[in-house]
Amino acid sequence: MKNINFFFLAISLFLVSCGGDKTETTGTETPATAATTTISVKGSDTVLPVSQKEAEEFMKANPGAAITVVGGGSGTGITALMDNSTDICMSSRELKTDEKLKFQGKAIEVKEVVIGFDALSVIVHPENKVTQLTREQLEKIFTGEIKNWKEVGGADAQIVAYSRESSSGTYEFFKEHVMDKKNYATNVLNMPATGAIVQSVSQTKGAIGYVGLAYLTEGVKALSVSYDQSKTFVAPSVEGAKDKSYPIARAMYYFYDAKNEAKVKPFVDYVMSDAGQKNVVDAGYVPVK
Repeated sequence: MKNINFFFLAISLFLVSCGGDKTETTGTETPATAATTTISVKGSDTVLPVSQKEAEEFMKANPGAAITVVGGGSGTGITALMDNSTDICMSSRELKTDEKLKFQGKAIEVKEVVIGFDALSVIVHPENKVTQLTREQLEKIFTGEIKNWKEVGGADAQIVAYSRESSSGTYEFFKEHVMDKKNYATNVLNMPATGAIVQSVSQTKGAIGYVGLAYLTEGVKALSVSYDQSKTFVAPSVEGAKDKSYPIARAMYYFYDAKNEAKVKPFVDYVMSDAGQKNVVDAGYVPVK
């Protein structure tokens, strides 16, 4: 009888012990269930301001989420996506053919989402008398054929041209759509970030550069541009990008690995929602809808 009682006592203690462990473990796992969802976003400096705004608002609405946003250029973001060191790549240009082949070689199916549109703006120092340039004049300035502002109706002063680095989608877009795919002159100064171009142009009277619409400040002056041999000049604006009257408009992209769709989709869906598209407008760009 003593042995039987001891047996049941042992079983009871075992069950209590198991029940206690289960309760304790569940309490520990509850925070894990609501653990912070971390999403990394990297790439284009053009897309950076709107992505920062989107991340800020998304995290306000979703306290369990943590989104890091870093610039560096479209090329940098694309490389990071290939290396699986970012969840979302921001880009101000489409993927190149060789990049698509590299993704295929890594068995990465890239999902593409257009989150908004930009009016690429040509900027000069506010004291520069020049207010407008044709596409052909811009091509000649950045290829080094035109070297003095007097050649385009300005003062007798040397032109100092600023560009983004070659890893930038803006660099590629400007080369293809403004410079007719010609090479930049060797004396064009390459800057590591769009903000650096704005700062340099604002401090240099003979300077010229190009930046995304959201980067326009009172410290620089945006030029009107003609793509029809001086018949029509249009200044960069949200309206001009929306109705396509401004000739240097472009899409802004998010790229991500299809395998990570479940992870990034809540954030991407938010960016494409009415609230997210309002953030695009607030950042100074053109919404998709």
